[in-house]
Amino acid sequence: MTVHKIVIPHEHGGWAMVSVPFAAGVMASGPQWLHLPLFMAWLGLYLAAYPLLQSLKRKADLRRLYTWAVIYGMAAVVCLVPPLIGHPSILAFAPVLVILLLVNIWHVRHKAERSLTNDLCAMLMFSLGGAAAYLIGSGVWDYRMAIVLLFSFLHFTGSTFFVKSVFRERNNKRWVTMTRLLHIFLLIIPVIAGYPWMSLAYIFSAVRAFVYAGRTLRPMKVGMIEIAGAMQFLIWFALF
Repeated sequence: MTVHKIVIPHEHGGWAMVSVPFAAGVMASGPQWLHLPLFMAWLGLYLAAYPLLQSLKRKADLRRLYTWAVIYGMAAVVCLVPPLIGHPSILAFAPVLVILLLVNIWHVRHKAERSLTNDLCAMLMFSLGGAAAYLIGSGVWDYRMAIVLLFSFLHFTGSTFFVKSVFRERNNKRWVTMTRLLHIFLLIIPVIAGYPWMSLAYIFSAVRAFVYAGRTLRPMKVGMIEIAGAMQFLIWFALF
């Protein structure tokens, strides 16, 4: 295996998590030209983390993994320069991202990367991308930024519970019940947060959970459901 063969993540859900919260942050704050280099930096960090985490799981092909981690990391640093010059306060996200990444690394080292705690930390990490995008567009740290973070996190929390309920936990009645209860709460939380119309963004997720949780579905069908869910979430977010 040569170092020239590109290393990219194969998890389709990861691509959605790196892009959907960011897009929500752009929509909530208004697009700015700095969003482009910021997204390229965000994408570069995601791509750099993948080979590094893979290197913790296996000993083979380490040179190729490290090479691509450096390539992606350097590209991310270069792209991050313009946003940092325009909004130095974006560095405030760095300590939180590092802590969440360390949690991820700990779970990978202990072969527990599929744990719910690790999933929640990963979703929070990706949701911070939406908060950063909001900061670039608005220039302020305010309640609306927290809403971008919260709603993105809730969307992917629902997705995680649902996906587990049709694959690894589909025969776990307790998990199926928890999944459905969670989706009821997803309809209520936007009302409590002061954005009642955003409950509409979680109706699709709730229907999905009550119809399919606990059933056996083909991966392709689950993928299509998740894509549709992400698209309708962004549509509702654009309206809010």
